[in-house]
Amino acid sequence: MDRRRFLRQGMAATAAVGFLPALSSRAADARGTVSAPLARPVLQPAASLDLTGFTVLASFQHRGVAWTAHEDLRTPQGALVLVCADGLLELGKRTEEVWGSDTPPYLGIPLAKLAMAEADLLADALLRDGDPSEQAVRDVAPPPASRLDPKDHNGRLPWTTFVGTVQANDTMQIYPDGRSRTYRALQSFPALADADTVAHRAEGLLGGWMPAVHKVVPAGEGRWYDVLVFADVSAQDRFIVQTWHRTVLVEQGKAVRTVVGYSYPDFPPRRTGASVEDFYRGVIDFAASWQAQLAQASTAQLPDASWSDLARFAFARELVVRPGGVYPKYGAVDRDYVGNEYDGFQDTFTSSLYANLEWGRFDQARAVLDNYLSEYTQADGLVNMRGPEIGQFGLTLSLLARYLRYTGDAALLRRHQGKIEATAALLVELHDVSLALPRSDRGHGLIHGWSESDACLYPDPTLWWKPYFGNSALTIRGWEDIAAVWPTIAGAQGASRQWRQHARQLRTRLLQSIRADIRHDLRPPYLGPLPGTTETFRQAMSQEDPSKSEQLWSHRAYAELLQADVLPPEIAHLVIDCLRGHGGTTLGIVSNIWKPSPEGRDILGFISYGHAQQLLRLDRIEEYLLFLYAHRYQAHTRGSWTAGEVAGITGGMPLFCMPAQMTVPLLLRWMLVFDQDQDLYLARAVPRDWLATGKLIELQEAPTPWGRTGVRLQADTGQRRIDAELTLPVMRPNAIWLTLRAPTGTQLREVTVDGRPAKTAGPQHDRVQIPFAAGATVVVQAHYD
Repeated sequence: MDRRRFLRQGMAATAAVGFLPALSSRAADARGTVSAPLARPVLQPAASLDLTGFTVLASFQHRGVAWTAHEDLRTPQGALVLVCADGLLELGKRTEEVWGSDTPPYLGIPLAKLAMAEADLLADALLRDGDPSEQAVRDVAPPPASRLDPKDHNGRLPWTTFVGTVQANDTMQIYPDGRSRTYRALQSFPALADADTVAHRAEGLLGGWMPAVHKVVPAGEGRWYDVLVFADVSAQDRFIVQTWHRTVLVEQGKAVRTVVGYSYPDFPPRRTGASVEDFYRGVIDFAASWQAQLAQASTAQLPDASWSDLARFAFARELVVRPGGVYPKYGAVDRDYVGNEYDGFQDTFTSSLYANLEWGRFDQARAVLDNYLSEYTQADGLVNMRGPEIGQFGLTLSLLARYLRYTGDAALLRRHQGKIEATAALLVELHDVSLALPRSDRGHGLIHGWSESDACLYPDPTLWWKPYFGNSALTIRGWEDIAAVWPTIAGAQGASRQWRQHARQLRTRLLQSIRADIRHDLRPPYLGPLPGTTETFRQAMSQEDPSKSEQLWSHRAYAELLQADVLPPEIAHLVIDCLRGHGGTTLGIVSNIWKPSPEGRDILGFISYGHAQQLLRLDRIEEYLLFLYAHRYQAHTRGSWTAGEVAGITGGMPLFCMPAQMTVPLLLRWMLVFDQDQDLYLARAVPRDWLATGKLIELQEAPTPWGRTGVRLQADTGQRRIDAELTLPVMRPNAIWLTLRAPTGTQLREVTVDGRPAKTAGPQHDRVQIPFAAGATVVVQAHYD
């Protein structure tokens, strides 16, 4: 059940000046300088782009430099280019159609049928021929927030994206027509009030990934409204987000009317209209600032640049959402998700730390980690949040160990050594309590506690103080991982011996309980989220009031059980098949498991990434790709890429949460670079269709437990050859594996590694082992037919 529905039921407790910033871009003097130093934009050579056919929009001075603004108005996706003597700043304006496809949805399956089916009918159909078609997944259902209906808003204003800065403590929501809460372009362009026209808009981000909203609203043949909105990065207001707005009516490649605005409507004579020159000064500062903010990250190049842009945007959005770029916020805009009662939510911390680590954003990872342990973790190991989640304690310990292995920053962990040890000790105490239960008790030896934070808000929270399998699984993972690095942190083995002992004991008991609880009388075989259940989770959720079942929030329990990677492969396969076959997935993503309804079926946008991670470990690559595609296209709004905590498949408005936004970056990274046990896997889940494009596929400077690594792949489709270049880490993994997923309909014929023949391995015989040499560059060539 999603939190908004929960709050609607009344279970939760009720939560009882200058207008222009002194240092804003509008403070520019006649020479185009500002009073505060900002980053300079990274420019490309002027000769790298032919500006023939571009329209000159403005010439101006900024920071003592002469600039000219050009834009390609021949197409709604034409780039905005700012040129000076030192080079040019090219900001693409790629968009996606918000309305989506007009083809019949759901592959022709009646909505009620697929919604009520236990099997994931859409996943079954999309996976029938191997790798799913990205286009088919994109068009299988109406996109999120594409079919807005006031009856579904639940009292919330229908914003679909937002803008902000790193330094501000708040954000500004943006609505479908491009208005904010303080500025409305429709006052100058009344046609933007037409809801149907606006619904058929296209949306994107300036520069492909920067947090600036770009909307294209159709206005007839060869005519459109081009809307740009972004937050002023120079503004120093603490809570007010100052915003730049530009709306252009384009007709047959010409800008026939342009209106720019800054934050508010005019109030003459004190507040008058902003100039186009000031707007473009703001664009330059905006681009320079965000280039600098995202400078530290692994570099990726993919056949469709929107994928790497989506990952990059997620990190920019996190900086917008977090006050000062650091303090956690679960959501944005709406009080019940941006309120302080959510700030300590463990999933916000773990998803951020994980994603920033995987993409080499170590400075941000350090800041997030230090902030959480300093501000939101108590001396006794508990978190300063209403409902601590047992599994997330274990995941936290695991990620702290990963942080050390990636960064070598033992000093920071030593500073918080007491809190880390207290967290592990808390889990030991809970384990000891469970061991004191009678052996006949279904929860004997299994960690009891809340799996989901919201459990604590119900009239009887003890209903969910239960031995969910996911609790124990992530506890094992946390103990084992932190114990392995504890001597580096503490200088001695210390309590790590005890943690290892408890982990071994708990693993034995967990697997014993799971094996005893599998129902082989069902097809596929069924495992409940905790021992001793007599109903399937779908049966439990089908009762009149499913919120009275101990199986509420089963989706979390399953996702965390899989993420922990403590199950033998045969049981991990069984759990995945159980979810997909008994109503637990939608489009291959873990469902928001709740009362079945013929009106729809929901996707769980956050925490479900643990399920995807296990798909990859088990080499269920086609299902992994379906998860990735479905999350992008069915859990994110189109173009503006606002990720939903829970998303339906009927085009309604999802509720944004930051952990959901970090899911695609994790999956993209793991697709290309992934560590499992002590092995390093490269290009393990590259879509066959991506290789078939003949375009470059690359990820460089990706951190691993053994050092940075890189992978570069490209197919020569004419020669039917795949060329790969690998950069190996400086330390030796147990093994390094490269997967070569040849284009659909072909198979590998021969592979050489540095000119020497190599044997293929793996379940599809498309994997080769790479000999280790510290920091070496390895060349691999493969032929297929």
